[in-house]
Amino acid sequence: MGVEGVFSIDSGLGFVIIIAIILFSTKVLGLVCRRIGLPQVLGYIIAGIIIGPAIFGELCGFSLIGLNKPGSDASYKALFLLNGFGEDGFSMGTDGLAIFSKIGVLLLMFSTGLETNLSELKKTGLAATLVACMGVAVPMALGILISLPFGSLGLGTENIYNCVFIGAILTATSVAITVSVLKELGKISTKLGTTIVSAAIIDDVIGIIVLSIVTGIAKSGDAGDLTGFAWFKAQWWGTVIMIVAFFIVAIALGFGISYLFKWLDKKWPSTHRIPVFSLVVCFFYSWLAEEVFGVADITGAFLAGIVLSTVHHASEYTDKKVEVNTYTMFAPVFFANIGISNISFLGLNGMIFLFAFLAVLMGLIGKIVGCGAVAKCFKYNLRESSIAGVGMMARGEVALIVTSTALGAGLPEEFVIMTVLLILVSSVLTPVLLKALYGKQKPLPANGAPEPADSLEPPEQQ
Repeated sequence: MGVEGVFSIDSGLGFVIIIAIILFSTKVLGLVCRRIGLPQVLGYIIAGIIIGPAIFGELCGFSLIGLNKPGSDASYKALFLLNGFGEDGFSMGTDGLAIFSKIGVLLLMFSTGLETNLSELKKTGLAATLVACMGVAVPMALGILISLPFGSLGLGTENIYNCVFIGAILTATSVAITVSVLKELGKISTKLGTTIVSAAIIDDVIGIIVLSIVTGIAKSGDAGDLTGFAWFKAQWWGTVIMIVAFFIVAIALGFGISYLFKWLDKKWPSTHRIPVFSLVVCFFYSWLAEEVFGVADITGAFLAGIVLSTVHHASEYTDKKVEVNTYTMFAPVFFANIGISNISFLGLNGMIFLFAFLAVLMGLIGKIVGCGAVAKCFKYNLRESSIAGVGMMARGEVALIVTSTALGAGLPEEFVIMTVLLILVSSVLTPVLLKALYGKQKPLPANGAPEPADSLEPPEQQ
């Protein structure tokens, strides 16, 4: 039978109804979570799971939104079917949702960079770096150790590279969920909040370097078919050079961009051209990072925000305008898409499920213990150290990117379920635990004005 749809989403108008369903469901469930004392981000993800195929589609036979995945054994009927995954050309349904989600996470990271206080970042530089290092080392070590007994699944000492790939997947950090919760609580601009965000960015860079080195060694025999620049980037040392080169280029360009925006802000203060040109910088840095230098695109978006944060008035005005679009549309779509596109309960067997459970547990413990221990060494109290550890344990799109790279290097496909479960569990637990650790104190944004009690969005969005 396969997946059937009452309405097939393959046009722009069809995609609009998908966005409408996502925005309505995320807002309703977000407000429900807010009313019972939970972050709205949790409601966004739950909304995606409910309207997606994971529960009512694959388990009950009918879903509001369905996915036509190539090679899937799923069999159900959906009211709205998102067709294709780009294999037969662009799909307005599936590919359109992925594009909206990508814009959402880039805008979240760009906004975070805009709100970063560089002087405060300098104070937390060493702490953030060491937190990131332990946030990579401890989960990776635990991931490798937990993989060794599972030789029957293609791991064990005979497949040591696959074990290392599992460890590399566990190192990834997605700061987007943490950023949203910290913003909701009014803690994003604090010293601890800056440390967490900075450490998450550094964590991903280190994790990508580690993955590149392991992949380069595992696929060293394939590099002979490549020539020129492609061959250079295929080498692990070439990847390291490209990552260093990106930061050099980004910082060098940043000086010129900073001067340009200071001139724009002086000549045309508080005009729409400033946030428009700022988005150009954000998307250019994101593209430059991933497509040219092989660095995660969210790192490029964050660095773009950092560059523009040096122009104080312009960055505040830009952040105010960007947040309107981010929290009205793109961020809810991004979080809901985690539940819609990345969750599946088909194909699970006992051994895979056991391994996935243990790997997820090690991934969560590794971040909390590794990052929290370093924070404690830097004179943070026990609660603040726990917040640092929990803030670093969320996973998202970066974990999926690392998994895709590992699959291309030989990791068996069934381990995707581990990444999916890791994203789901960490996405649910991170906002809940952060909320509990911060307590019920009244959230205050950076400007000191009380934030509305029922909203994740900026005040002007009510």
